[in-house]
Order: sequence, then C-alpha cells, then structure tokens
Amino acid sequence: MALKQLILNKRMSDLKSQLEILRAKDADFATRKAALEVRETELEVAVNEITEETPEEDKAVVDESVAAFEADQEALGTEQAENEVAKKKLEDEIQTLQKELDEIDSRAKTLSAKTEEQEERKGDKRMTTRINFYGMNHAERDAFFARDDVRNFIDEVRAIKTRGISNGGLTVPDDMLEILRNNMEQYSKLIKYVNVKSVGGIARQNIMGAAPEGIWMEAEGELNELDMTLNQIEVDGYMVGGIIWVHNNLLKDSDIALGSEIMDQLGKAIGKGVDRGVLFGTGVKMPLGIVTRLAQTSAPSDWGTYAPAWTDLHSTNIKKLNINGATGAGFYADLIAALGIASPAYSDGRVFWVMNRKTHINIMTKALAFDAGAALVAGVSSQMPILGGTIEELEIVGDNEIIGGFGSLYLLAEREGSAVESSEHARFVKNQTGFKGYARYDGMPVFGEAFVMVSFDETDAATSSTFHVDYANVDIGTLAVTSAASATKSGDTIITVAGKESSGTTLAYKVAGKAISVSNGSKLVGFTAWDGDDEITAATGTIITVVELNDDNRAIKVGSCSVVAKA
Repeated sequence: MALKQLILNKRMSDLKSQLEILRAKDADFATRKAALEVRETELEVAVNEITEETPEEDKAVVDESVAAFEADQEALGTEQAENEVAKKKLEDEIQTLQKELDEIDSRAKTLSAKTEEQEERKGDKRMTTRINFYGMNHAERDAFFARDDVRNFIDEVRAIKTRGISNGGLTVPDDMLEILRNNMEQYSKLIKYVNVKSVGGIARQNIMGAAPEGIWMEAEGELNELDMTLNQIEVDGYMVGGIIWVHNNLLKDSDIALGSEIMDQLGKAIGKGVDRGVLFGTGVKMPLGIVTRLAQTSAPSDWGTYAPAWTDLHSTNIKKLNINGATGAGFYADLIAALGIASPAYSDGRVFWVMNRKTHINIMTKALAFDAGAALVAGVSSQMPILGGTIEELEIVGDNEIIGGFGSLYLLAEREGSAVESSEHARFVKNQTGFKGYARYDGMPVFGEAFVMVSFDETDAATSSTFHVDYANVDIGTLAVTSAASATKSGDTIITVAGKESSGTTLAYKVAGKAISVSNGSKLVGFTAWDGDDEITAATGTIITVVELNDDNRAIKVGSCSVVAKA
C-alpha cells in the first residue's frame, strides 16, 4: 500500500506541475488580448482615415496590418481553447488520483486509529513524536520498518557501533531503494525532466526515427510502401556515489531517524552527481551530458551503429550572443530566438532551462522594461518568457549561460544494486560512522537537436565541468628516483627524480627503513616538502620515498630508492 501511495503521489505531483505551467499561460493570454485590443483601436483609426486621396501603398500597409491582426486574433483564440481543454484533462486526472489516494488513506486509518507515535524514554517521561517518513502515514511507516528485510538492514547498520568496521556490503532492501527513487526529485533538480528507465545490465533502447511522409495518388491507386526508421541506443550502468557520514548518536536512535538519515544522505550525494552528469557528463564511465553532446565536432568512436544519425551541433545549438547590455524586448527577442533552436520533434513538449542564480536574477531584471502591451509570461521568476518551461537553478552552470531543451529526449538508465558499506575508524574522534553510498546510472541525449546552450554576454559558453577526480580506481603514477652521495656535505644525498609533471605540482619525501606505500589521491602525513633541488640529509641504506602532489595536495606519482650519502 505504501509504494502504491508513493507512486500515486509522484504522478499527481507531475500532473500538478504541468497544470501550473498551463495556468501560467493564462496571464500571457490576458496580456496578448490587451495588446490586441490596443492594436484593434489603432487599426480602426487608420481605416477611418483612409480616403480616395490615400496612396495605394498606404492602403496596402493598412490591409496587411488588418490581415495580420485577424491572424493573431484567431491564433490567440485557438491557443486559449487548446489550453482550456488541456487544463480540464489534467484537472480530471488529478481528481481521479486524489480519490484513489483518499481511499488508501481511509483503509490505513481503519487498520490503525493512532495518529501519533509515543515512545517511552527516561523512566516514566513520555515524548510524542510526529515523523512523516517519505509520504507514508504512521501505520504504513510502522509496517515498513517491521518487515524482515528492512529490520535486518537497520540492525546491521546499528551493529557497526559494536563491530567497529565492516569490509562487506550492506544490501539496501529493494523497497527502500524504491522510496529513494521516488523521492530523487528532492535531491536532483533535473531527474524529473528527463526520461528515466530502469534497466538490468547493458540495455538497448529502441527509438523511433523521423516519421515518413504520405504519398498522394489516385483514389483507386495502389498504396506506396513507406519507410519507417527505428533507431537504437545502448546504455550501461556506471556508478555514482561516495562516502557520507552519520553521527553515532543516530545509530542509537530510532529506526525511523536512522533510516531517514541514511536515505537523505544517499539521495543528496547521488542527486548532485546525476545533475552534473546529465549536463556535463563525458560519456566515459558516466552518462554523456547534454552540453558535451552539443560540443562534439565529430562522431565519437563508440557511437552506436543503430543510433540516430550523428549531427554536428556545436555551431547551431551552442550560441554566443552579445545582448547582456540590452533589456526588455531588445534582450528577450534575441534570447528567445536562440533558445528556440531546440527542436521538439519526438518529445512530450515539456522544456526546462538551467542556469545559476546570478543569471536567473539577471534575466528577471531584464523583464522589468516590458510594458503592459508586451507578450511576456507573468511568471518569469520561475518560467521562461514566451517559450515557457521551468527555470532550475544549478551553480555548476556559468554566469550568463542557459542550458535546456526537451528533457524527455534525454534517456537516463538506472541500474539495480545500490548498497552501502561502512567504517567508523576514519572519523573516530568526531564520533561519526562513514557509509559509502552509490547507485548506477548511464544516459545520453537521444536527439541532440532537442537541446541548446546559450551564452549572452559575448563569451564562449563553458562546455565542460570539473568532476571530482576518481582517484580510487586509477593506479598511482611512477617516479624514477635515484640517489648519489653529496660532493660537499657529509651525511647528505643528492636525489634525482625523473617522470614528474612539467608544471603545477610539488614534491615531498619521507625517509624510513622501507618504502612507504602511497595510494593515488592520498593526502600525506609525515612527509617533508621538497623543492626537487636541495640536498637531503639521510643515512646510507635507508629508503627515501618521493611523492608528487597535484594542486589539491593529493598524491599522483610515487617512487623510492636506497639512499647513498656522503661518508
């Protein structure tokens, strides 16, 4: 029952978002209608002023203006009628879903009349808690945590406090993962716009190509064969995640608090990774991002044989405008024209636009110059004027840059098998336990033409983003380290290092009885900074380990040798 309720809530939330978009158009219709009324008055004056002496070219201009007015008036009426029909359909669907949710809630209340959970703590003192667990009512929540698989998972997590460290994995119950999936929208800002598909293993998704055009013929003639193109893209399942930290007090708290905290932290980590991947993913061990696809200048070597035909979009769908100094119609006319390049073909028609907060505020101020007769959607604070589509803020997008398009044409494949592993040793002093949380995704824009990126301050758009380095799965580089006795100072050695980067790095060393093991990405403890030239004091026969550090002070190369010092 709980999962059914979650699914219905998710569906109803989507429908309400669509309904809000349609309702926002009403303000636009009112503004356009007012503008038409002004035009109609002006045209009436112009028509009444026509006389026999009026030049033919002036009469033609008036006739054209009247024809354009009538066409715009008819178009407005058609759009309003279609919008009303669409709103009515969504309202009916929402009402139906609400009735079903009410029935579920009524059945749950019959099973449990309790609306508050009371826990006895500190002797006779009782505390009342009201905890809403991912949309479940109290009865559904209690039943969820009473299940054997969930109960075992929570017990395993709590047992970490007594075991100290676990080298194995704690498998998250399937339904707990399902709750996490259904609530990913609160963690990832973009996942609600793209086409999410659950897959197992490497999956091939069929995609319809361009629809054929019918052929005219005699009524009694023989029908011609039409070609139907079926494309196919292949997706895998790469891992996104990292380590999160839960305070040990929560490990002693209730199952509800612990379960909520774990899923909340997992969701935040995964959601941020998914958003960056959808926009800027390189396609190598991660999804192919929208911007990355647009920036391609040639088809990648792994482009599928049956995938939609690759097209070069780096000049057509990545635009550089010089309009940041403009406002009002002068700004929006050029911006909307550039964003309008995104093609809606094969999509569900819904668009989204991503920008950082500074850019969002900037385009809001540009709208202040519009007067009452301009066709500007009233909800510019959350909707893109004229084109429509929800605006989402992500700070990973550069200033004065906008990325977006028709999200249903981005396929995000989700694999099964999320899990957590844990250790309390790394942050023992902070009384925290670490949980390594991860999930598996892959994805790509099915049709790159459905997306666009615009920079409007005459600078080239940033077509890449810095992902956190995957140190753990890359072997550390090798330095060739040699030692020779100092020519001048007793007890010193001259260390020579070959194979280091040409610039942007530093060196550090440590002398011990054996070579020091250093992992890629490690932050060093007990090493001494070294300029690469100074002689080093060390005893002959000891082992010196030299490490090269990047600008984040993480180890990227290592080497060692036996010390030879001047006697």
